Amino acid sequence: MAGLCFGSFVNALVWRLHMQQTPVKKPSRSRSINGRLSASIRLVLKYHSRSRYSILWGRSMCPNCRHELAPTDLVPVVSWVLLHGKCRYCSQPISWQYPAVELLLPVLFVLSYVWWPLGFSAGSTFSFGLWLIFLTAFVALGIYDLRWFILPDRIVYPLVGLALLEIIIRATAFGGGWRLVIMAFWGVFFLAGLFGAFYVISRGAWIGFGDVKLAVVLGLLVGGPLMALLLVFLASVFGSILAVPLLIKGWAKPTTQIPFGPFLLVATVVVVMFGNHISDWYSSFLYLR
Repeated sequence: MAGLCFGSFVNALVWRLHMQQTPVKKPSRSRSINGRLSASIRLVLKYHSRSRYSILWGRSMCPNCRHELAPTDLVPVVSWVLLHGKCRYCSQPISWQYPAVELLLPVLFVLSYVWWPLGFSAGSTFSFGLWLIFLTAFVALGIYDLRWFILPDRIVYPLVGLALLEIIIRATAFGGGWRLVIMAFWGVFFLAGLFGAFYVISRGAWIGFGDVKLAVVLGLLVGGPLMALLLVFLASVFGSILAVPLLIKGWAKPTTQIPFGPFLLVATVVVVMFGNHISDWYSSFLYLR
């Protein structure tokens, strides 16, 4: 149930963040007494827009007609099914994204619990609780990047702070020590440094600066250059699995823009959950053990 609720929250978060970033249309001068009144109207409209689409205080509404939704319209998945994927008030279709995300998060929560690699000691349980928050944010970032090719700072920056907080608490309260801090530093140095170099060399053609900022979060989470390298490798493989068939079918061109953020996020989940197993398997495969 918690996963369903978090999935519903992600849908609202993504849409409201986008609406807050959408510029308010400038009123024509013919409708205003002078330029000063026009500026005042824009200010009022901007404030109304931000308050209406507030993450904490805004009311849930239809993304098409903006009609406020009743509690019966907000039951995750069930409401969408009962309404046949349409708004009760304007009858416009509601994207399948909404029930898909609401179902995706509980699946990720359950699988994380089943395959959590750290066990459930006090420190590991603390990390698991934060991991569920990271998963929720990852899904929001992935959707936002897929739809608008942006990784919003309003999600990325809090994740940086949360990852740093986890490392500090694990290093001090749960006995992780300096080794944990050093590994996290090396993860950031390798991953963000690599992406930063790509960004500078290509002048933003190969990778966006949003990916560089996201790399700070991911480097802190996976820790160490080996896991960071594995993350980059897996993200590239996942991206190729999608891009190559699109190119072969002619549905995409070499110049077609494909967001890299979602592949980085999926690769991070795989590395966090199975990175040590993959590393051990690869080492034994090369007879290094």
